[in-house]
Amino acid sequence: MDFGFTSADDAFRAEARAWLAEHVPRAGGRRAWEGVLGAAGWVGLGWGEGGYGNRTATLTQQVAWAEEYARCGAPPRSGHIGENLLAPTLLAHGTARQKARFLPPIAAGAELWCQGYSEPGAGSDLAAVRTRARRSDDGRIYRITGQKIWTSLAHEADWCFVLARTDPRSERHHGLTFLLLPMDQPGRIDVRPIRQLTGTSDFNEVFFDGAHARAEHVVGAEGDGWRVAMSLLGFERGVSTLAQQIGFAEELARVVRTAVACGAADDPVVRERLVRLWAELRTMRWNALRTLGGSGGPGAPSVAKLLWAGWHQRLGEAAMLVRGAAASAGPADWSPAAPYELDDAQHLFLFSRADTIYGGSDQIQRTIIAERVLGLPRQPKG
Repeated sequence: MDFGFTSADDAFRAEARAWLAEHVPRAGGRRAWEGVLGAAGWVGLGWGEGGYGNRTATLTQQVAWAEEYARCGAPPRSGHIGENLLAPTLLAHGTARQKARFLPPIAAGAELWCQGYSEPGAGSDLAAVRTRARRSDDGRIYRITGQKIWTSLAHEADWCFVLARTDPRSERHHGLTFLLLPMDQPGRIDVRPIRQLTGTSDFNEVFFDGAHARAEHVVGAEGDGWRVAMSLLGFERGVSTLAQQIGFAEELARVVRTAVACGAADDPVVRERLVRLWAELRTMRWNALRTLGGSGGPGAPSVAKLLWAGWHQRLGEAAMLVRGAAASAGPADWSPAAPYELDDAQHLFLFSRADTIYGGSDQIQRTIIAERVLGLPRQPKG
């Protein structure tokens, strides 16, 4: 596509920059921030439909907003799963009643969502899900039994969209259904945080009690969950990739400043490594612009994931390299209340170890490219 910013886009960017400068909180909860964004109409820019309390914006204006948001150091979003994944899925597959019920609260930042896909035995292989749902109460509701894992922000979410098996005789991608269920079901849904290497707990295990955990809303038809789920995964790319790269650029700049300050930049091997990281990041941006709007073919999301995941890991390794032995020491003394503290570089290194696993491992991305783009024989499923 012919990508470029117009004068209208520049005006939109200026408005976004001014609003963010005035409203970005210096402290406070992320949930409250979602409400501030929603009240100003900044949630749901990319939905393609207005009337839910959201502004509408062109693709280039969405890029401008995402870049300005990343540049100003605004808080991480708690509402992005509902805004960027569920909402486009409802617009594509939901009923008018479902859109009217769920889109306004998402646009207002009033209801937060989590994604019930991965399971202990079905991570990257999503078709192997074993969570089950059966009709109950004269077919009006589904009762859900099973476990989900690596569920981001489940401890904060009001609702969860769940991929469950509604045909007990089905296998693989057949007999799955896309369900929406409230998380506020005390004694029926158990959320257990998973502590990560970084000491934080953004991911969770979620257990559904089949006797009581219930869902009333089906997106698409019963048994059509695989098509809906795959449609949703297609929304995990695009504008957000460019915003992500703004954050990457800032992380790289910090590593370069550290290398200069401590003298590591005098080492030609270190210099070559940092220059290569800079060049690769520029290449990723050009690729993201090239494929913006879905013009990169069926393998574009997998190629993008392979590029940025490996790059971000190499950046974390470089952050440790330039620090030398000092990288092994934390910024604060150990205490029972805080077993270890991490500075930004250490957090980057540890968290980036997961980049090549979550969101579809590198092995899965290569399989997708091999089978769907190159037309190679499908990998046998055991």
